[in-house]
Amino acid sequence: MDFNFSEEQQMIADTAARLAADRLEPNAEKLDAGEGREELLANLRVLAENGFMGLNVSADYGGTEAGTIGFALAVEALAGACASTAVTVSVSNMVGEVIQAVGSVEQKAAHLPKLTDGTYPAGGFCLTESAAGSDPSAMKTRAVKDGNHYVLNGSKLYITSAEYAGIFVVWAVTDADAPKGKGISCFLVEAGTPGLIIGKAEKKMGQTGSATNEVIFEDCRVPATSMMGEENDGFRIAVGELAGGRIGIASLALGIAKKAMAAGKAYIKERQQFGRPLADMQGLQWMIADRETELEAARLLILQAAALKDAGQPFSRQASMAKLFASEAAQKATYTALQLHGGAGYIKDYPLERYARDARITTIYEGTSEVQRLIIAREALKAI
Repeated sequence: MDFNFSEEQQMIADTAARLAADRLEPNAEKLDAGEGREELLANLRVLAENGFMGLNVSADYGGTEAGTIGFALAVEALAGACASTAVTVSVSNMVGEVIQAVGSVEQKAAHLPKLTDGTYPAGGFCLTESAAGSDPSAMKTRAVKDGNHYVLNGSKLYITSAEYAGIFVVWAVTDADAPKGKGISCFLVEAGTPGLIIGKAEKKMGQTGSATNEVIFEDCRVPATSMMGEENDGFRIAVGELAGGRIGIASLALGIAKKAMAAGKAYIKERQQFGRPLADMQGLQWMIADRETELEAARLLILQAAALKDAGQPFSRQASMAKLFASEAAQKATYTALQLHGGAGYIKDYPLERYARDARITTIYEGTSEVQRLIIAREALKAI
């Protein structure tokens, strides 16, 4: 196995790290305090201009064609500076990949260039509902055919970037009599479409700079040509795209964790107690050794899943493993880094408490750790 990155992949990682340091990190604290929205939107535009909103999208539509490894490296670098911005990039790339994978030629031409060039500040992925989270096949949102249109009614919860997304990929039931999960279709709905209502912003524990809203559909009328893929085949599309999205969230968790550990290591090398640096103390060294080993293992799992996806091979199990391990490792790493700071880590003058809050959601969204374990066990048992 070749562990060397290509020249293009390394350039993507380096560019992401530079933009993260120059633009994202200076705004991260403001976003966490509920400010800095204009700067966020400006940064999203710059990221689009540098190719980060279509990392796995064809160049025909303005994409970078960097592949999944490039995508993972980019999200990792961006998340270390600002998880709120990184999650917008991750989800928007997910939306772009859905459109590229199952959209018609007309749909791709109409929407992908606007996503990749920043005309759409972000993309929205509308799947989760109040009674359909870990079980999205239980969704209640309906799309009823009316001549050459479909009329959507229902609501979606916890939609990332909903306030400034330019395009939404929306799943709705088109055949209520079909077996569970078999009567769901996928639609493209542009922001500003009558009947598409952006609900209240959620007040969150972490990643507070990323808008998370309810999206409501009240007699939202869209052309029949807005359907992506085949009618009643939408659930299969959703499951496939969620697997790819888990690589993004695993990378995001890793980026936060590595940034936190870097801060922790720097602090204990400078801080002295009992007449010597904290870094000389074996107990703290062992804490660092355990976390560093876990984060290296997480990165290898992420790159394995990404490489399989790029090679066109099955990768769902590996993506779930990467997401499970990286997100759980990030919990331990951010809390260890906070502990290394002692009382200072609990103070908002240091970013450790933000890293811990930002990392916490990674074990929940894009499929909880418990759901990942179900997927991994199911795939393992299939081989018996």
